[in-house]
Amino acid sequence: MQFFIDTAEVEDIKELNDLGMADGVTTNPSLILKSGRDILEVTKEICGIVDGPVSAEVVALDADEMLKEGRKLAKIADNIAVKVPLTWAGLKTCKALSADGIMVNVTLCFSANQALLAAKAGATFISPFIGRLDDINIDGMDLIADIRTIYDNYGFETRILAASIRSVNHMTQAALIGADVATAPPAVIKKMADHVLTDKGLEGFMKDWAKTGQKIL
Repeated sequence: MQFFIDTAEVEDIKELNDLGMADGVTTNPSLILKSGRDILEVTKEICGIVDGPVSAEVVALDADEMLKEGRKLAKIADNIAVKVPLTWAGLKTCKALSADGIMVNVTLCFSANQALLAAKAGATFISPFIGRLDDINIDGMDLIADIRTIYDNYGFETRILAASIRSVNHMTQAALIGADVATAPPAVIKKMADHVLTDKGLEGFMKDWAKTGQKIL
């Protein structure tokens, strides 16, 4: 499973990219706001850091304007994936951009039917929002599983990009189900390294090492 970093914070992206943990990046209007940066400027910088896809989201709501914005965003760098919402206008935009050879990430997916439409429209990525479904007492992982089954049934090449990830358990479950990609905040990815037994074992090793009175350096 590939890891995309869900942030527009350049320093966090650099750190994870240097460790080989950044296969791509996803941004959205909320993350751009949080960064305090100009969308075109920060997106171009991010594209220069990572080799993989960098999702940049349109903000128009009608298809004609979406298409204009999408084409402008696509000119930032060759690794841009234009992000469009899963609306009828978004699907029209997806079809047009995909026909031009531009990667498209269809976002805000909450049903298997929506994911099926996105695949038919030529989406490069479909982004089911796990956490937001969990928020309304629907298991977001069931959606990932349903999409995986449908795509495998018919050989769709659209990649499942598990999004709205809130915890390390989400990461594990997405990998077990077979999501192609998971996009998560840097803090969640770093937390995947944590385990209470690792901490306990390390504490014991350090106590024993201190008793030896030795040094390595």
